[in-house]
Amino acid sequence: MNLVPQVETAEISDADLELVSGGQTVGASLNAGIHAEPGALGVHLEAGNLGLTGGLGAAVSPQGVSADGHLSATLY
Repeated sequence: MNLVPQVETAEISDADLELVSGGQTVGASLNAGIHAEPGALGVHLEAGNLGLTGGLGAAVSPQGVSADGHLSATLY
């Protein structure tokens, strides 16, 4: 006699799985953020499944001036 509970399983499509697993929604959305601190400024933008992040920074010391910048793209 088998006393282990049985669970019925079913196939689910990728689209249905995205809806229940917190995946990307159908349609476009636009999100933006700006972050700043002394000597640095950054921007982050998201549109649909694409994210862009960029930033600039600068510092002054007795040895001289340093600056940097970055830009990155993410496809979700």
